[in-house]
Amino acid sequence: MIAESADWLVVDKPPFLEAHPSKPHGRATLWHGLRGLLAYEIVNGGQVSIINRLDRETSGLTLVAKNRATARALHQQMQARRVEKQYLALVWGWPETDVFAVDAPILRQGERAPSHIHLKQMVHPDGASARTRFRLEACFTLETTNGYRFALIRAFPETGRIHQIRVHLAHAGHPVVGDKIYGPDEGCYLEFIRTGWTPELCTRLLLPRHALHSTALRLPEAGLAWQSPLAPDLAAWAGENLLAALRNRVI
Repeated sequence: MIAESADWLVVDKPPFLEAHPSKPHGRATLWHGLRGLLAYEIVNGGQVSIINRLDRETSGLTLVAKNRATARALHQQMQARRVEKQYLALVWGWPETDVFAVDAPILRQGERAPSHIHLKQMVHPDGASARTRFRLEACFTLETTNGYRFALIRAFPETGRIHQIRVHLAHAGHPVVGDKIYGPDEGCYLEFIRTGWTPELCTRLLLPRHALHSTALRLPEAGLAWQSPLAPDLAAWAGENLLAALRNRVI
């Protein structure tokens, strides 16, 4: 747990943990764990409302409301884009500029083109408006089975579309390392569904999950802000080469 008040709490979600149940009698989720943690509050009229739901593979800061009034207020702030979010991503390639933005509408690919993956999104002029700002934190090299140039990028999503950061980074030519859908080939996702994680997938994706981490949340109206460093598994994969690049970076 990162922080807590009478009305909310902030947790650092690990990767591979779903935020909310998707089917009855499914595997344990963050929501289940929070219900156990907040059992006293729930008995006394409280609830568990996850405000910013992260994908199963995405790690990092998650804001949770403990009661109906707080949940409503926080959801309204989210819808009005008054909750500031930052993510860290490890991506393939070196961006040409330190600061750039992708302003490109997004829709579900199956609405306009054939797709074997129901949830896959794509950039398309008919989609919902979506904008993400990016800042290059560091470029580094790493000898791998699929590339050697990588970068750590900080993302500032200004809208909240499904898979927005991953779609926009892939559109910019810098897909997130480990991304089974928007990385080297969407066939990686279909293969993963059939076989699970294999050495063959590892040679192409490099990581068993997409390298995306919710690193900062800020509620300006309440004067609240929280931070979480790059997740340990991602930091370990990038290793000393990333640390050296960060130390040598000139701001």
